[in-house]
Amino acid sequence: MKIERIDLHLVELPLVTPFETSVVREIRHPSILVNLHAGGLSGWGECPCEYGPWFTHETLETVWYILKDYLIPAVLGKEFREIPDFLAFYHSVRGHPIARAGLENALWDLVAQRSGLSLARLLGGVRSRIPVGVSVGIEPTLPAQLARIEAYLADGYRRVKLKIKPGWDLQVIQAVRQRWPDLLLQVDANSAYTLEDIPVLRQLDQYNLLLIEQPFGPEDMLDHARLQRQVRTPICLDESITSYDHARWALELGACRVINIKVPRVGGLTAARKIHDLCLAQGIPVWGGGMLETNIGRALNLAAAAQAGYTLPGDISASARYFSEDIATPDFVLHEDSTITVPDGVGLGVKVNQKRVKKVCSRTETFTI
Repeated sequence: MKIERIDLHLVELPLVTPFETSVVREIRHPSILVNLHAGGLSGWGECPCEYGPWFTHETLETVWYILKDYLIPAVLGKEFREIPDFLAFYHSVRGHPIARAGLENALWDLVAQRSGLSLARLLGGVRSRIPVGVSVGIEPTLPAQLARIEAYLADGYRRVKLKIKPGWDLQVIQAVRQRWPDLLLQVDANSAYTLEDIPVLRQLDQYNLLLIEQPFGPEDMLDHARLQRQVRTPICLDESITSYDHARWALELGACRVINIKVPRVGGLTAARKIHDLCLAQGIPVWGGGMLETNIGRALNLAAAAQAGYTLPGDISASARYFSEDIATPDFVLHEDSTITVPDGVGLGVKVNQKRVKKVCSRTETFTI
């Protein structure tokens, strides 16, 4: 196979409702789409990024730069047989996992199409539907927070992930638990706490949470291990896991008992599969996180989550949760049992609407042999 052309598109979609974490409040979200062309086939990947270095070190500008100046020149026009051969072309590029993931995941779409398989089947998926939950951002007031949760429960979501931060934690969780005592509930701090907050975090044990996600900074694996020894609730790492090695180190240190696999954040499907296999072998639950992807990235996340080790509900909500009009069809809908169907069409199983892409695209560039 030879990559004959690569197109980059920067799309910016307004969110249905603002989404606030402990770090930033977003009203629109950018993604860089990567479109590979080879042998008459066209594969799509997505780099869900942010305007600033808030969730990761990468931004939309760094992702575009690394793709344009390093990754694309390394693969354009090159002959290769298998995905590892393709990855070897840019092995010398360090870091930048989101940029790498967009390129690699577009290739997985191509390979699945060439094989006549859905991506889920190519990955060895065992599920046709994925249990999912919803990630609920921080609202201005407690009544507004409860109303937001109630609306999502009415939509059919059975698991809620609540964003928290210092000063917006115990009283909110207590109110949620009082109103919905049996709700599948977990919390996500996006690195907002420090060791000084351990007394507060220990109090979370009383609320029967599924997990506490990323309370400390991305580099603080030792501190997470210290915290995990002091709480009954499983610690889940997210921002800390940017590669297979980071997952291995976290488990060896006892820094967590759950891992959130975000395919773009770890550098693509190859690394995500290795992390899945590692956790499956050690009996560590994993689940699929979301990064405000379009239906391109959502289809890929669902295919990954069809693998056997994804045993907790994922953050792969219905398409309408974030965008009123996506750039690929069909939209993903929530079933009554709080699941979403895994695409079974060839490749990603979605069709990109080129007219819609053009409408929301603020930058595009084409690279040819």
